[in-house]
Amino acid sequence: MVKFEVFNEVILMVTCTGGDQIFTRAGAWIGGDNYGARNFKFTKVMLGPQNNVAQALMGQFVRRMTGENIPLMKVELMGDSVTFYANRQQHVVVYQLNQGESIFVESENILAFSSQCAYDVRFMGQGVISQKGLATTKLTGNGPEAYAAVLVNGNPLVLSNVQTGNTITCDPDAVVCWTNSDPDIKLDVSWQNLIGQHSGESYMFEWDGSRRTTVIIQPQERPSGVSVSMD
Repeated sequence: MVKFEVFNEVILMVTCTGGDQIFTRAGAWIGGDNYGARNFKFTKVMLGPQNNVAQALMGQFVRRMTGENIPLMKVELMGDSVTFYANRQQHVVVYQLNQGESIFVESENILAFSSQCAYDVRFMGQGVISQKGLATTKLTGNGPEAYAAVLVNGNPLVLSNVQTGNTITCDPDAVVCWTNSDPDIKLDVSWQNLIGQHSGESYMFEWDGSRRTTVIIQPQERPSGVSVSMD
């Protein structure tokens, strides 16, 4: 049994009772606390965390072909312990997934996830208009202890229309991850773009009330892949 919690904004704290295993970025562990001899160990994940070898091989192939590969390690927790994880002082957000709920996150933003998250890789294609990768990690809740910890550059903004049904829009270059429903891509291009008078916000992700989601956004944008102008 495990529980993920944010510890002082930039550190993930994982509390284990009895024993379990989690997956993290390779090298993300920074400390641990347990009674007696150390009762946790680390193993590099050679292919992927999927139980199916064929799926793991395909996921590894997709990652390498799209430049989205990230080294993962398995942490085996063999008893009661508290372990801590971090990456370059980036802020940490913990999301607990409901049964069957999915979160979509780029590999560079993954810090850790629990064993009750089903792991998959899929093509997205957003890289055509943004610096987000063509391959995105999908984590799906498969139990009451399905946790995902993601990394954010700066303090995160969290928007959700799950309860309200509101429309959510955001800059694709600032999005870290979202749950359940994929967004529509909205373009705002006019003649002004052609004479170099564009606003700088020529495209966006949009979830209307029929697409219920929670979106985590960071205050640091990636370099945009779009530049439509004429000097």
